[in-house]
Amino acid sequence: MHLLLVCIGGAMGSGFRHLISLWATRTFGGSTPWGTLLVNIVGSMLLGMLMKATESTELRSLRLLLGTGLMGGFTTYSTFNLETLQMLERGSWPQAFTYFVSTGLLCLAAGGLGWAYLGRWLQP
Repeated sequence: MHLLLVCIGGAMGSGFRHLISLWATRTFGGSTPWGTLLVNIVGSMLLGMLMKATESTELRSLRLLLGTGLMGGFTTYSTFNLETLQMLERGSWPQAFTYFVSTGLLCLAAGGLGWAYLGRWLQP
């Protein structure tokens, strides 16, 4: 049942992300990925709000549907942001800084590797 909640929420979140990206491209133009930026900002705010509002309750199903599913499908950046905020709230500043910087650098490097080498290797 929990997996079904995550899948339903994920499908909805992906659909919302697509619609917002289309709207942003029509509204602001396509030279800058405004839709992605907007989704990441809004998703980070909404996931933070949801998780804080439900942290002291037993709303596991709601957290799975809306947090893991909807927001996970909407933007994974929101999860990265939440995890960093949780480290900061615990006072784990060095861990948060390391996680923040390494995620940005390592993901950029991994994306570059996939783009420049692995993707070309798989082309027909």
